[in-house]
Amino acid sequence: MRDIFNIPGHLARRFQQIAVALFHAEAEAAGFDLTPVQYAALAAVQEYPGVDQITLAGMIAHDRTTIAGVIDRLERKALVLREVSPTDRRARTLSITETGSDVLRRIEPAVRATQQKLLGGLDAAEGEQLVALMRKAIDALNAQSRAPLKAREAE
Repeated sequence: MRDIFNIPGHLARRFQQIAVALFHAEAEAAGFDLTPVQYAALAAVQEYPGVDQITLAGMIAHDRTTIAGVIDRLERKALVLREVSPTDRRARTLSITETGSDVLRRIEPAVRATQQKLLGGLDAAEGEQLVALMRKAIDALNAQSRAPLKAREAE
């Protein structure tokens, strides 16, 4: 039998499962109902006010079809505002609400705790090396993703 427990794809899937579980546990313990993808979208909207949904999807490497549902949930929670773009009536621009900014500020300790737990079995140098190697492998394969990460172009 093939040793699936030592192949990169299986390890990446398990690490993702653990990362999501830890994020949910930390967020819930801190009193927040936010998923990792919602957090990433909210943080990107705060960083780039007025971003459109399609650009946001590329910025957080999420597929364009699903991002609308993510934004729907953030909008229902009053964390973002979605408006018709003044330059393209087909596009929707996003901005963070005061409540959304407050949530991001207050959830930050839970996010940091999640990251620390993810690297908890490693010393500091190993943690940095793991992140660097993950980044290198992901960058090399970005174009093959169904939802490639797209850098925000300078305005």
